[in-house]
Amino acid sequence: MPDLFIDGSWRSSSDGGTRDVVDPATGRAFTAVDEATASDAEAAVAAARRAFDEGSWAATPVDDRSKVLRRTAELLERDKEEIARTETLDTGKTLAESRIDVDDVAAVFRYYADEVLREVDRSVDVGREDVVSRVVHAPIGVCSLIAPWNYPLLQIAWKVAPALGAGNTTVLKPSEVTPLTTVHLVRLLAEAGVPDGVVNLVLGGGPVVGPALTEHDDVDLVSFTGGLATGQRILRAGAESIKRVTVELGGKNPHVVFADADLATAVDLVLTGAFLHSGQVCSAGTRLIVEESVADALVEGVVDRARRIRVGSGLDPASETGPLVSAAHREKVEAYVALGRSEGARLLTGGKRPEADHLRDGFFFEPTVFDGCDRSMRLVQEETFGPILTVERFRTEAEAVALANDTAYGLAGGVQTADVERGERVAAALRHGTVWINDFGPYVPQAEWGGWGRSGNGRELGPEGLAEYRQSKHVWRNTAPRPAGWFAG
Repeated sequence: MPDLFIDGSWRSSSDGGTRDVVDPATGRAFTAVDEATASDAEAAVAAARRAFDEGSWAATPVDDRSKVLRRTAELLERDKEEIARTETLDTGKTLAESRIDVDDVAAVFRYYADEVLREVDRSVDVGREDVVSRVVHAPIGVCSLIAPWNYPLLQIAWKVAPALGAGNTTVLKPSEVTPLTTVHLVRLLAEAGVPDGVVNLVLGGGPVVGPALTEHDDVDLVSFTGGLATGQRILRAGAESIKRVTVELGGKNPHVVFADADLATAVDLVLTGAFLHSGQVCSAGTRLIVEESVADALVEGVVDRARRIRVGSGLDPASETGPLVSAAHREKVEAYVALGRSEGARLLTGGKRPEADHLRDGFFFEPTVFDGCDRSMRLVQEETFGPILTVERFRTEAEAVALANDTAYGLAGGVQTADVERGERVAAALRHGTVWINDFGPYVPQAEWGGWGRSGNGRELGPEGLAEYRQSKHVWRNTAPRPAGWFAG
C-alpha cells in the first residue's frame, strides 16, 4: 500500500522513489516506504491550504473535533501491540519502552480532547455600556509538523493532537529514518474521521521536501523537533515569510546530586537519565554533577551498574536498552568518545561496540562513563545523543548551580537531595524548561515541555501546547453606532 497521504488518498511517490527502512538491531532493511519528491510535498501543502480555506474543519464544532481526538486515542489502544512492535523495529528501543510510548500518545490525544473544550475566549470590559468587546481564538491555518527519529510517534503526537484540536490543517513529516509509526497514526486519524486534506503525510529527506514545508507562503506555522543546525535554518526561512516557527532543539542536561541524597537511588536515577534508549533522548541526563564528598562512591556505583546493563535487540525481553538508530549515528558517538579521550577525560567503562557475536550486525554501543570532565571540553558542551555520561564535581551549592547553568542549552535538569528547601532553591535557580527533584525523566501531557536558550522556543504539551496553534482576535461591537464627529467637513 502506498505511504504518502495527500488530500485524503494514499499515493506513491510521483517519481516512484522508495527508501529502505533498516532495523538497527540487525543492520538489515526489513521494508521500504515511498520517498516523496518536492512536488509531492507541494501537493500536500496545497491540499492542506484548500482544506483550511475551503473546507469545514476550522468551523467544525469543537465538540466534534474533540470526539475525533478521543476516537484516535481509542484506536491507538486497539492497535497498541502492532504499533509498539513497529516502533521497536524502526527505532531499536525496547518493546517495553515502545508500549509506554503508545500509552503516552493515547494520553496526549485524550488530554487535548478535553483541553479544547475548555473556554479560553473572554469578555473585555471597556468601560462603555454601548460596546461589547471580546477576545476570541482562531486556528493558525496550515501547519507543517516535523518530528525526529528518536521518538517518532510520540513527538508527532505532541504536535498533531493540539493542531487538529485547534482547527488547523496539517502536513506531517517524520524522520526519513523512522517513518513507520507515523504512517500508522495517519491511518488511524483517517479512520477516526479527520476530513480529506486536514491531515497530509510526506516521507523523505529534509533537503528534498523541507523547502515546501518550511518556506512555502501557504504554510502558516512550522513546528520542528530535531537538531540545532536544522532548527536554525528553519527559523531563518520562517523569518522571510513571517510565519510562526516553534523549535525544540535538544539539550545537554545536568543531573546534580548532593551528598545527602540516597546513594542507591541516585545511582539508579543517573543510569535511567543517561542510558534509557541508549541516550538517544533530548532530555537525557548526560552531565552528572556530583558533590565531591560522595563523588567516588557514586561514580563507582554508576560504573558498576552501567557495565551490567543488558544491551540487545529491543524485541528480546531480556534487553534493557537497544542499539543506536543507524551506523552513521554510531560513528558520530564513537567520534565523541575519541574526542573525550583527546581532551583528557578518563574513560571508566564502555566507549566501544559490544563484542558479543549476536550484536555485531546491529548498531550497538556500550554504556559509557567519562570522569575528570570540565566545561572546557566539547564532550561536556555538546549534545552527543548517545550513551555517554560525563562526570563533574562540585563543593558548594552555588558552584553546582553555576555548573548546571553553564550551557548553551536549557531543556531539562535534575537535582537529588534530602533537603526539601535546597531542592526547591536549586530548581528555581536552574535555567531549564523542566526540572526534576529526586527523579529524572517523567513528563505528563498536562504540563508544558520546552527549553530555554539553544534548546528552542515555544512549548509543547499543557495549555500552552494548544495555544501555539491558536491566534487571538479582538472583536469590538458597537451596539449603538453613531457618527464619530471627528471631521467637521
